[in-house]
Amino acid sequence: MEEEKNLTGRPINPGGEQWIEKHISCLDHGFVKLVDYMGNDTEIARAARVSYGRGTKKVQEDNALIRYLLRNKHTSPFEMVEIKLHCKMPIFVARQWIRHRTANVNEYSGRFSIMSNEFYMPSPDVLKKQSEENKQGRDEDLSHEQKQRVIEILTSDFSKVYTDYQELTEIGLAKELARIGLSVANYTEWFWKIDLHNLFHFLRLRLDPHAQYEIRVYAEAISQIVKDLCPASYKAFEDYILNSISLSQQEIDWIRKIVSGIIHISDDYVEEHTPFEHEKSKKIKKETNDLIKKLDKLGFML
Repeated sequence: MEEEKNLTGRPINPGGEQWIEKHISCLDHGFVKLVDYMGNDTEIARAARVSYGRGTKKVQEDNALIRYLLRNKHTSPFEMVEIKLHCKMPIFVARQWIRHRTANVNEYSGRFSIMSNEFYMPSPDVLKKQSEENKQGRDEDLSHEQKQRVIEILTSDFSKVYTDYQELTEIGLAKELARIGLSVANYTEWFWKIDLHNLFHFLRLRLDPHAQYEIRVYAEAISQIVKDLCPASYKAFEDYILNSISLSQQEIDWIRKIVSGIIHISDDYVEEHTPFEHEKSKKIKKETNDLIKKLDKLGFML
């Protein structure tokens, strides 16, 4: 929580300053770049104490306070920190990203400007089949031949739609209409400003292994910046949110039975004796499968 001041007297943080205007490459043409920030770990602790005095508390005390706040879900002091990012991403990633509505966004406009001839081409290692269990996810690898065919189709498609887009603009069609045939793989960019509390919510969802790979790449890039800007807050976020486990009442009851020796747990046992009444007659038991993963993380599955 080392604190300095710039010429205006505003607190700065060397961990944040090192990322100003520095590109972090994402996917094939994208990036994340820190434009500006306001606040740091010290300001979070200061806001929580509702005090104007600086330097009256030791770093260790600030760290303990930050951990207490996040552990007990006292989130408003984290809203005192804001970061402003310049991001470039495929349109389909932006459409997922914009679901996080607690931010200020200003996006590149295809109504006023020519869209770029840049399209996201997935690398072969991320080309996978549709998951049968997860309607939003991917599963097994495609064959080498299938991957090559996917790349051929996308390359041809991107070339055609952009050629058509250029022709439409050249004959004088308004840009706001000429763009409608472009693919959601086309790149866009925006300035995105968000406070740390809501950014942690974004990172919790988008750093999850179940998040789509393409947006997870951006979440990982942003996390690098936040980790240096607010190291104590980010460590607390990792401990109490990102890597924590949430348990329902039924799950807690089962864990008590396991600990007391009433039941001896295994994959088959959980499948046959699910604690969730609404899943006992279902073929696909999503909540039960989630419980198995939690039990495995806790070391109960042998």
